[in-house]
Amino acid sequence: MLDFRPLYSTPQPDAVAEFIEKNYAIEGPISCRMLQRGLNDVYLVVGKNAERYVFRLSQHRARGPADVKSETAFLTHLSQSRVPVAAPIPTLDRAFSLQAQAPEGLRSGVLFQALDGREPHASDLGDARANGKTLAMLHNAAEVFPHDGALYRLDLEYLLWRPLARIGESGIVEDAEVYADLERIAGDTGKAIEAFGNLTWTYCHGDCHGFNSRINEVGEAVFFDFDDSGPGYLAYDLSVFLWANVSFGRNSTRRWGAFIEGYRAVRPITAADFEAALHFVIVRHFWLMGEYAARANEWGSNTVGWIARETNFLKMWETEQLLDRLL
Repeated sequence: MLDFRPLYSTPQPDAVAEFIEKNYAIEGPISCRMLQRGLNDVYLVVGKNAERYVFRLSQHRARGPADVKSETAFLTHLSQSRVPVAAPIPTLDRAFSLQAQAPEGLRSGVLFQALDGREPHASDLGDARANGKTLAMLHNAAEVFPHDGALYRLDLEYLLWRPLARIGESGIVEDAEVYADLERIAGDTGKAIEAFGNLTWTYCHGDCHGFNSRINEVGEAVFFDFDDSGPGYLAYDLSVFLWANVSFGRNSTRRWGAFIEGYRAVRPITAADFEAALHFVIVRHFWLMGEYAARANEWGSNTVGWIARETNFLKMWETEQLLDRLL
């Protein structure tokens, strides 16, 4: 019989529930339903007494295995430092992650306490401000968290050069002139960032785009989804929020202003880090394009074909925000 060697499989929710009942101190019966399929599979888990959890099963990614050891250690440190985050739940063996066998290989699973509160509103400047405050608290706590042992460093090699290579290897960008534009933009951006020379290094959330949080009853932004966390540029961690408000046709720079206001209410930002964040918007876009390009064989070339059209946004950002400084 022919073995198709699957790239990706989707676990049945009842199998996930059984897996959790065997490995966690949660009284059953447990119900489970899938919340999201994407770079990871995410399930809502409900125990006998209606207590709610979120189980994340990591997918295989081009970067390599999920760094759940560093991620859960950082989350535990943040929780102990009174930073509002979704802390991981230990297993019966007091571990914070498990390996589960799937047809494509081993996948890492982590169980988190489900967060109460509401989703942030795109039009609410208070929500943007709250996200800025929590990120600043995170960076304050990160000052005493060891950076050794993390599998990935959020540097230019990881965020810019490897994604560019994945785009090229995927064959998604067929026009040689378009790919040459991407190479030129990446090169100019990398040189501009390296020219700062004194950028702050910290432990990053890595994906603080404003919606990996819930707004609790006292107005705090409680963070989750630290799958892309790791030691890296503070300016990059800031830039993700700006990028989320200006990319793909959006133009919500007022939210960026509120976010920075919230951040500065807790922690100062150096002039170099603030300036570099504008350049890191391009880096973030390359990172996302690289993630999608790496999934072309799984998601299909039609799904990731938008990558070939993104030079327009990147050129616009270079011209209007980095040269003409309209922001």
